[in-house]
Amino acid sequence: MAAREGAIRVVLADRNAIVLSGLERTFSEDERFRVAAVAADGERFLEAVERLSFDVGVIGWTMPYLDGRGVLQAMRDRTAAPRVVVYAEDPNQELPRQVMALGGAGFCPNSAPPQELRDTVAAVASGRMVFPYVDVRMLDTDPFAGLTRRERELLGHLRTGRTTAALAADLGISVNTVKYHLKNLYGKLGVRNRTQAVGAYLTNLAERRQEPELPDSVAAEKPTE
Repeated sequence: MAAREGAIRVVLADRNAIVLSGLERTFSEDERFRVAAVAADGERFLEAVERLSFDVGVIGWTMPYLDGRGVLQAMRDRTAAPRVVVYAEDPNQELPRQVMALGGAGFCPNSAPPQELRDTVAAVASGRMVFPYVDVRMLDTDPFAGLTRRERELLGHLRTGRTTAALAADLGISVNTVKYHLKNLYGKLGVRNRTQAVGAYLTNLAERRQEPELPDSVAAEKPTE
């Protein structure tokens, strides 16, 4: 069935192929929407942002290569970026607050019926924000809070000026794995390179006036000249 003229164009992203297929079917069955593309991870979702024109992205939170947090951080400085709804499990009711703080336009738990998700996306497309109750007094915009242990470890090593190959040798992982973690790290901090990442770290350190917890082996190292 051809999409109705003026349909809401959506791009879907989730790491689970079954969930992704279900989402595509859910939106395809409703004439209000047209599925412009599907993506298996956050990186491919951002590629769709670059090459397609669409209204709303519906993304999972836990995705390979670039997770939901990384996607929202990467889209913060884009002009005329599509709005994003996060569709994910929220066992502790903390996730909607994070999504709002990062600039998301809506959150729908994946336990909700399909109609609720579709209505959420339609409302977001019309210019509204749709969230469960969120205590805005506690919005957390600190990107360092979302770093994994490995990312924090790499951030500490970046201060020493080591090359990618040296980092791989130090950590006992491949060069490609180092590049993967660095890309995630840059996305979460909203930076483009090592210099900016270290600068953001030092700024954060000065503001907190205390050393963030890093592995002892990293904290003991001194930067090289």
